[in-house]
Amino acid sequence: MTVWDDLVGQDRVREQLAAAARDADALVTAVSDGEALEQGSKMTHAWLFTGPPGSGRSTAARAFAAALQCTSPDRALGGEPGCGFCDGCHTSLIGTHADVQVIRTDLLSIGVKETRDLVRRAQLSPAVGRWQVIVMEDADRLTEGAGNVLLKAVEEPAPRTVWMLCAPSLEDVLPTIRSRCRHLTLSTPPVEAVADVLIRRDGVDPAQAHSAARATQGHIGRARRLATDERARARRAAVLKVPLRIADVGGCLKAAQELIDTATDDAKQLAEEVDGKEAEDLKAALGGVAGGRMPRGTAGAMKELEDKQKRRKTRTQRDSLDLALTELTGFYRDVLALQFGSKLAIANADVQDSLERIAESSTPAQTLRRIEAVTACREAMDRNVAPLLAVEAMTMALRAG
Repeated sequence: MTVWDDLVGQDRVREQLAAAARDADALVTAVSDGEALEQGSKMTHAWLFTGPPGSGRSTAARAFAAALQCTSPDRALGGEPGCGFCDGCHTSLIGTHADVQVIRTDLLSIGVKETRDLVRRAQLSPAVGRWQVIVMEDADRLTEGAGNVLLKAVEEPAPRTVWMLCAPSLEDVLPTIRSRCRHLTLSTPPVEAVADVLIRRDGVDPAQAHSAARATQGHIGRARRLATDERARARRAAVLKVPLRIADVGGCLKAAQELIDTATDDAKQLAEEVDGKEAEDLKAALGGVAGGRMPRGTAGAMKELEDKQKRRKTRTQRDSLDLALTELTGFYRDVLALQFGSKLAIANADVQDSLERIAESSTPAQTLRRIEAVTACREAMDRNVAPLLAVEAMTMALRAG
């Protein structure tokens, strides 16, 4: 098993990264042996991975990071970097390598302070590995100020530092940053490839794996969760019933409230799992005693943690709602396919009866307007419109058609 095995349906990207890893290995070997570096290397100091959600942007970046840190002795015999078994590969993939920093945020944005900390780390030489690698999974969440801080580090990198930025599209990254990165575009993997990974790696029943891969339209992360989490399947089933429950105004408002309640419950569940432990750990670090008063001067740190937890709760709620809206979009996409007699595979085959019922009782124009209503709801929440108001407006628009 190599580090590339989880990179599903991205053969072209895999070939490019493997070639860059080979050149990176040659560069490090040449420097250590005192040899001159060759020109025209496929390796560079900054990479930008873009692609639709679920395409495997962060998976590609982590696999590349592992290949850069590969210490397999087979490399000296012509073997490919990225064996997947050596200490460098293994620790990089599981997130414990000292020279591989993976940045993912559960907040709404990445600020200047966090970015400055990363830039300082990027100036250090590798401690135990061959490269200092920083993987930023949510580069699209950088604030403008944070992006400007990052720009300087990307412009003038340390000799053994590699930046790997992940974002949905080029437009989500500052033009000054993306112009200094080598760009790789990933595509949505085929349903069969996603199902194969679920069967091979996660031990999912083949029928369940194909159903989950088809329902999520090739989104690897969502497919895995849907195939392995009963709660996720129940929530999806509830969302796909919404089009049949909005026959009147009362049904619209009730459906909207239930979508909000489900998202709120998800945020509350995460808070219960994480917030309490974070607070206790910080109190202990600041010298507090369980059940006693905190030392003077620590109120600011506790307030900063509370603000972070509040922002994370908001992010979790929005992500949960966004997933529900994505599933609704997929539902109406299937309805439109039925109305036009398309030969495209139906993603939500498990609710075929509901799809046919909606398709027969409406026109393609109405279906398109309903898809636009879901899109408008997502855009409204991006503008910080109150979630309940945005979702209520959407369900009313779905009813009107």
